[in-house]
Amino acid sequence: MTALTVDESTALRASVHALLADRAGEAQVRSAMESDTGYDAALWAELARLGIVGLIIAEEHGGSGAGPVELELVMEEAGAALLCGPLLASSVIAAAILAAVDDSAAAARYLPRIADGSSIATAALTGLTGTWTPEGIAVLGAPPTEPGGQWVLNGTASFVLHAQNADLLLVAAHGPDGISLFAVDVPQTSVVITPLPTFDRTLRLAQVEFAGAAASPIGEAGAGWSAVERALDVARVALAGEQAGGAKQSLDITVDYAKVRVQFGRPIGSFQAIKHMAADLLLESESAISAARNAARALAEGAPDAGAAISLAAFACADAFTTVAATSIQMHGGIAFTWEHPAHLYLRRARADAQLLGTPAFYRERYLQQLGA
Repeated sequence: MTALTVDESTALRASVHALLADRAGEAQVRSAMESDTGYDAALWAELARLGIVGLIIAEEHGGSGAGPVELELVMEEAGAALLCGPLLASSVIAAAILAAVDDSAAAARYLPRIADGSSIATAALTGLTGTWTPEGIAVLGAPPTEPGGQWVLNGTASFVLHAQNADLLLVAAHGPDGISLFAVDVPQTSVVITPLPTFDRTLRLAQVEFAGAAASPIGEAGAGWSAVERALDVARVALAGEQAGGAKQSLDITVDYAKVRVQFGRPIGSFQAIKHMAADLLLESESAISAARNAARALAEGAPDAGAAISLAAFACADAFTTVAATSIQMHGGIAFTWEHPAHLYLRRARADAQLLGTPAFYRERYLQQLGA
C-alpha cells in the first residue's frame, strides 16, 4: 500500500469530517441505530464514493491504496461522529484478511465489491467465549468427500460484527491442516444468523450457526490464524483511532457544556474542581491520540516494536475513552443520564469498544510479553 502525502491525508480527513458533520449528526446516528440494518445505506454509498469504504484496499482492486496512518485518521473522525455502519467489519477487518491471505483469486473476486460498497463482508473469528484467540474458534471445516466437491463448515461463531448485513463471511475454522480461512456466501439455508443484544445500540453483533454450510477455502491451508493476526493488527489500529476520536469529541462536548452551564451565578467551568477534571480528561484524550497515531506509524513502517505499540494503543485508548466518557457523565450532572442527551451514547460506545477485539487486560498482558517482561 502506498501512503498518502501530508496534503492528501489532510484533504481526506477534511472531506470525511465535512461529510460526517453533515450526514452523521446526533439525529442521524439515533435514526440509524434504531433502524433494522443499523446504518444509513445512502451515507455508506457516499463513503464508498469518497474512497473511504475501500481506503486500505489496493488500487488494482478498486480501492484507495492507503495505509494504517490514513486509516487511523479516518477512524478518529468516525469515532467522533459515532458512525453507525460496517466500516470496521467490512472495510477494515475483512479487507485486511483478504490482503493478508495472499490469495490473488480471492482478492480479485471479493475486494472490488467491498471497495465500491456493493458488498458488505465481515469476519467470523470468535466462538461463544468471545476470545480473539485460536483456542476460541468453534467452527470445523470438512474437506470435500469426492473430487470437485465442496468444503462444508459446522459450528458456531459469535459476536460477529454486522453479520446480519453481510453477504460475505470470512470464517476461521479448524481443518485437517490446522486453522484455515473460508469464504461463505450468504444467504444460504445452512447459515443461520441471529442478532445479539448490545449495550451500544450503534453497534450490530450476531451469532452465526453453520450447519453444513458451503464454503470456499482462501489462502494457504493451515495458515489462517497468522493471516488473521496480521489483519487484526490493522483492525486494532483502526479501533484505537475510533476510541481516540470518540474520547476527544466526548471531551469537547463536556467542555462546551461547562462554558454555558451556570450554577451559583457562574459558569461551572470556572470552578476549580471542574477545571482539574477537564485538565485530566485532556491528558487522557491527547495521550490516546498519541498512542493510536504512534501505533499506526509503527505498523506502516514495519517497525520492530510495532506489535508492542499496537498493544499499548489497544489498552490505552480503550481506557482513555472509557474514562473520558464516564467522567463526562459526571461533569454534565443528571442531564447526561437522560436518553435525549448524547453523553451516554459515547459511554456506551466506549464500553463496547473496550471489549470488541479483546479486553484491556488482555492487551496489557500481551504488551508485557512483547516487551519480554
